[in-house]
Order: sequence, then C-alpha cells, then structure tokens
Amino acid sequence: MAYLVTFHWGWLLASLLLGFAMGWIAVVQRGQGVSKVLARWLAGLAAALVAAAVARVIPGRPGYWLDLGLVMFAVYLAGCAVGSWLRDWVVSRPKPAA
Repeated sequence: MAYLVTFHWGWLLASLLLGFAMGWIAVVQRGQGVSKVLARWLAGLAAALVAAAVARVIPGRPGYWLDLGLVMFAVYLAGCAVGSWLRDWVVSRPKPAA
C-alpha cells in the first residue's frame, strides 16, 4: 500500500480532487438514481473485487492495477463524501425559528 501511495500520489490526489468536485456538484443535481437491483449488483461486484485483491487471486501487473484501481476508487469516494458534506455545510440555510 505504501508503494502505491509513494509512486502514484499524483493519481491519488487527482482522484481525491475529482471526487471532491463531483461530491460538490452532486448535491445540486436532482437526477434519477440507480435502482436497488443495480445498486446491489454493483456492491457485490465491488465486494468481489476487494476479495480478489485481498486474496491475491490476480497475480502480476493486472493484480497491481486492480489494487491501484481499488485504492483510487476508495479515495474518489472519500472525496465525494467530503465534497458533498462541505457543500451542505457551506450552502445550508438556517431554519427559521418557529
């Protein structure tokens, strides 16, 4: 893991900033979300990929790319969460006293 961060810090920073921007924008967008079936399928796919990475099922360069992709995805999701939270915190209006 330290190897990935040391040699790919630029890509990880880009993932974080892109996630931050998308989290900031996502609060504004009111489009259709994904269905429950698709969300479960995607969660299962992510769990299978994480299990494959932890078990080191995929050797060599493809396994390295899988590890890097999963780390970049996790950093992107963290950026999305922070961006969305900050947008809500900065733009939120106080509720009027009743």
